[in-house]
Amino acid sequence: MKTTAGLWIDHRKAIIVAVTDKGEETALVISKAERQLRRTGDSPLKGSYEPSQVPASNSRQRALTGHLNIYYDAVIASIRDAGSILIFGPGDAKGELKKRLKKNNLEGRIAGIETVDKMTDRQIAAKVRSAFQHSVGNGPG
Repeated sequence: MKTTAGLWIDHRKAIIVAVTDKGEETALVISKAERQLRRTGDSPLKGSYEPSQVPASNSRQRALTGHLNIYYDAVIASIRDAGSILIFGPGDAKGELKKRLKKNNLEGRIAGIETVDKMTDRQIAAKVRSAFQHSVGNGPG
């Protein structure tokens, strides 16, 4: 049985569609990463502002990177068994995931990377089915 997977990904979520000869399965991986981390403490409109309330930018960057690492690891765990992987989405997450796949020796399974805007779950599933229709379920037999 050959499994193919396609996923739409950005820094907030990944929608993964795995296609086998038995059908397709959709999974959602949500990221806990926040691009604009908010400072703790009172609002500047309501209370005092102290520089110590705002984390240093490098600590914010470390937190973001840590959250993204956990997120990408969860995405990779969901697609690890796929023999062929199509990655698409609007921003930098595609390239970042590609680097992580390379680190995990899975780069050879990438069938393609495309830049696309927001898509519905149905559009994502249709795109994945269309991309892999020749390789799943249409073999000799």
